Amino acid sequence: MPSRTYSLSLAALLALFFLPGCGNNTLNPFCGSARPAPLIGSLSPSTITFAEVQQGDTLIVNGSHFVAASQVVINTTPLSATVVSDQQLKVTLSSDVISGPGTVKVSVLTPSGNSGDVGCTSGGTSSVLVLTVN
Repeated sequence: MPSRTYSLSLAALLALFFLPGCGNNTLNPFCGSARPAPLIGSLSPSTITFAEVQQGDTLIVNGSHFVAASQVVINTTPLSATVVSDQQLKVTLSSDVISGPGTVKVSVLTPSGNSGDVGCTSGGTSSVLVLTVN
């Protein structure tokens, strides 16, 4: 009986075994550097005076999956944050982004980076918490 030789390219093997689960980072070996979507659980403080905002007080955002590229979004304005750990961010408040008393929407945005072109999910926006400004 004659033997047959089959040949598959590396790209074909990857497409066959790893990439069909687009967005399934556990199956795709190229997703090791994908950024996780941030999660937020609490703000400290959760209530602040507008005078404290004008003085540039610090807001602490507690949660998980924070990375160096994560930003704190105040209403619709993304602000650079200091990453204390993968569970805590600090950001300085100002009257440039909070114009007066009221409720302020706070979320965390982690940009996707460059892993989306290989079928990886990466980054995202957290849920929203409310900061009360008196």
